[in-house]
Amino acid sequence: MNEQSYVGRLAPSPTGAQHVGNARTYLIAWLAARSRGGRVVLRMEDIDSPRIKPGSAEQAIADLRWLGLDWDEGPIVQTQRLPLYEAALRQLQAKELVYPCTCSRKDVELAASAPHLEHEAPAYPGTCAGRSVRDAAFLNQPYCWRFRVGSQSPAFVDGFRGPTRVDSRQVGGDFVVWKSCATPAYQLAVVVDDAVQGITEVIRGDDLVASTPRQLLLYQELGLKPPRFTHVPLVVGVDGRRLAKRHGDTRLSSLRAAGVRSEMLIGLLAWSCGWLENLEVITARELVRLFHLEQISTRSFALTPQLLQQIGYFTTN
Repeated sequence: MNEQSYVGRLAPSPTGAQHVGNARTYLIAWLAARSRGGRVVLRMEDIDSPRIKPGSAEQAIADLRWLGLDWDEGPIVQTQRLPLYEAALRQLQAKELVYPCTCSRKDVELAASAPHLEHEAPAYPGTCAGRSVRDAAFLNQPYCWRFRVGSQSPAFVDGFRGPTRVDSRQVGGDFVVWKSCATPAYQLAVVVDDAVQGITEVIRGDDLVASTPRQLLLYQELGLKPPRFTHVPLVVGVDGRRLAKRHGDTRLSSLRAAGVRSEMLIGLLAWSCGWLENLEVITARELVRLFHLEQISTRSFALTPQLLQQIGYFTTN
């Protein structure tokens, strides 16, 4: 790829405050673009309306600026782009690739016959799969639209993990592309946005690996060119679980309020990725020349209270 043609993105979801784990993924994505002379698009993924927190979008922008991460386009706001998603849904409906589903989340969970992954719903049992698009007109209860996975589950070459295959039939099965509240689901919205915005490289946490085959199916059926996908390890707590409130307050806004310098946090994140031998003060811009994706450990990075204390932040669980 011509380096000038590289287009990456930062895509925070304003469902809550951004934390240290988000910061590490954003930093990697930003460095990957800037080290290649590429462009960065900022997108606010705010379609999850029931979970959107007032002021979170503005907070996310402030957090990114505090980290020293800039962008060339945006912020682009998903809720202002509904006609694009509606057009994509109609395309899928015209090909009978989706069907109306009246099952609740509880219905799906009760039908599961085996334990499921921590971040994935149980495989959908196909309760409503016999319906056609026209059946939606005769339903007198709320319904979503599910995509028919069938026997397809595209393998892909991950930019960090290498050749990767996830059987979508076992992990989630037929997935929701349009919610019963008449808004697009994550899988459809990000595919449309990445295609329209010319995103060539998607760098995100490895908790989203299972989403990639689904999105590749949507790219294929919508006649769109997919980007390259790269999934990097998450930041976890001392218990090995994804960073969350149970591990103490790691919100970027809290670090700022406590007087932590952004260069100290950047230094910690750079050290966690193997770009620095020791914790030291450094800016995101100074890291561009040190960036090497392959130096990042394949293991999740465990953030401990002791490490936070070393950058001047003291938190309690």
